Amino acid sequence: MTAQDKQQLAEARDQTSDALRKERYHHGDLRECLIEATRRLVEDKGADKFSVSEACRLAGVSTAAPYKHFRDRNDMLVAMVIAGMMRHRERMFAAIKDLPSGSPLRIKALGQEYVDFALNEPGVFRLKFGGYTDRLTDPQLEEIGQATFEIVLREVAACLGQTDITADVRQRGFMLWSFVHGLSFLLHDQKLSDMGGDIDLDFMLGDIAERILRDV
Repeated sequence: MTAQDKQQLAEARDQTSDALRKERYHHGDLRECLIEATRRLVEDKGADKFSVSEACRLAGVSTAAPYKHFRDRNDMLVAMVIAGMMRHRERMFAAIKDLPSGSPLRIKALGQEYVDFALNEPGVFRLKFGGYTDRLTDPQLEEIGQATFEIVLREVAACLGQTDITADVRQRGFMLWSFVHGLSFLLHDQKLSDMGGDIDLDFMLGDIAERILRDV
């Protein structure tokens, strides 16, 4: 593909995106359009460079429009992260729906989805889970985060043949989450290249699931 072909393709995508955005806006989806504009800007430039005015320009609306749905800049970022977390939950359920109940394969699939989420939506991921200056804190996000972690805990309990989320289940679930969380940041920052070269992610996720779920 030539440089001209690539440029034409990019322009076509932009025109399609603009058309869809205008169609959705005229159908009353102003809030969703602004959330999507916020997501695109955060992913492209980072949350620290996000501005309400630029989101308005990208969504094709006036600078007064966001305040029909959002209190301020922070409120728009929170809404964007909530939307991302809901996508993440849907993908978690989709990843395990065809796998046998009580199988470590379901734990591995959840780990893979976590890594995929971190790599595919790094802006959303860092705002929710960054833990430093790039982390976004809000009671709604904490509630959704806890509910998402409950999915992992229920799967761990099923693998251990338990119906309740016991202290043991919670500890093993936290160990699993800690592993994939740290791994996701390492993969995103490409810091593994100097620590052993390429890794077999599928094997690693399966191996850690088996080890942590093993009765000792």
